[in-house]
Amino acid sequence: MQRRSFVRHTGLAGVLAAGAAPALVHAQANLRWRLASSFPKALDTLFGASELFAKKVGEMSGGKFQISLHAAGELMPPGQVVDGVQSGAVEIAHTAPYYFFGKDETFALGCAIPFGLNSRQMTAWMVEGNGLKLMREFYRQYNIINFLGGNTGAQMGGWFRKEIKSVGEMKGLKFRVGGFAGRILERMGSVPLNIPGGEIYSALEKGTVDAAEWVGPYDDQKLGFNKVAPFYAYPAWWEGGPQVDFFINSKSFEGLTAEYKAIVECAAFAAHVDMQAKYDAKNPAALKQLVGSGTKLFRFPKEVMDIAFKESQAVYSELSAKNSHWKKVYEDFSSFRRDQNLWFRFTEAGFDDFMQSQKL
Repeated sequence: MQRRSFVRHTGLAGVLAAGAAPALVHAQANLRWRLASSFPKALDTLFGASELFAKKVGEMSGGKFQISLHAAGELMPPGQVVDGVQSGAVEIAHTAPYYFFGKDETFALGCAIPFGLNSRQMTAWMVEGNGLKLMREFYRQYNIINFLGGNTGAQMGGWFRKEIKSVGEMKGLKFRVGGFAGRILERMGSVPLNIPGGEIYSALEKGTVDAAEWVGPYDDQKLGFNKVAPFYAYPAWWEGGPQVDFFINSKSFEGLTAEYKAIVECAAFAAHVDMQAKYDAKNPAALKQLVGSGTKLFRFPKEVMDIAFKESQAVYSELSAKNSHWKKVYEDFSSFRRDQNLWFRFTEAGFDDFMQSQKL
């Protein structure tokens, strides 16, 4: 019996029973995309998320949808991946959106801003709030659709040559800091410098910078910052829950079949959850090792936190007055943050405060 006649007479149920379905249901074209990362291969937490994403896409597509991975600098500099996706030079990028706040400050709201959301709150805003909808509306002008691609959790406040004990000691401080935080530090009298991760060690060693932040113990230990700066600050008030994204060229994504679109979305969620699980699992041991080898922890003084908070709110008000994109997204973001902090105050914060005071 000819295939067309067989399908017409037996129907879909008959096709499935006869084992003829795979050629019909999975008639997806072979596809190969290129992914440009903003992160080096040495960081298995950050670059590892794109590896997991590509692996899941390949597995769920039966090997038909393959994504080749290119670490920072291989295809383009880490700060140019948005341009690469926007132009279609690559189909996808894995990056921290706040790297591109120079194009528009609204990019930072898709990642982290000083005194923003923690990691769980950020995911809640994106998935169940209006975050994903609003950010996709904003990214549309760049020919980009975004998918959640990881979160580091709250970060450490960076490596210093000496402990910061007052606001006055922030003045004139040459501080390597990523994202939007530089705007606030500048108003506090510091000199913010945005240096790629691979160049931070040499900048600290040579004295080009007085202090530098990256992520947290696991990644920082790998990069060896403790060897050139003995004091380790906390918390990174500018990164309570920074989200990393997969940026996909809109035309490339819309050209996918419904099945491939679903595969991309599921693979991105898998990478998103996996990244924070890795950080939460690996950071404790790394911090113990750092302290054991002589690293000195210190907490930013309350007066530093208070001034930073005050300056942050002033910057956000100024931006809302002049940037319509920022205003639209930030109004929803800040409203969500207010309700989240009320809730977390009575639940997570109360529980964590008690548990962290216990000797277990």
